[in-house]
Amino acid sequence: MNVPLSTALSGISAANERLRASASNIANLATGNQSRPSVEPTNVDKVPEREINPANEVVEQQSASYAFVANLKVLQTQLNTTGALLDIKA
Repeated sequence: MNVPLSTALSGISAANERLRASASNIANLATGNQSRPSVEPTNVDKVPEREINPANEVVEQQSASYAFVANLKVLQTQLNTTGALLDIKA
């Protein structure tokens, strides 16, 4: 797999995980669990849990959604470019 394609897929996966974690944090508000575990790369020290702020979670969800769409556009552009190159070579 080429680098731009794997980079876009990795970005989509990361955005999806951020959205999932934020949705879980919002659900934790309903159960009374006020601690917010953060999503960090595995090679980084664990960040201490902090209190859930609904406004921050909405911003996090929007940011993750924009990152997902941006990476999807990169993926689409890469696939279209590859298709165009194949058409030229054929």
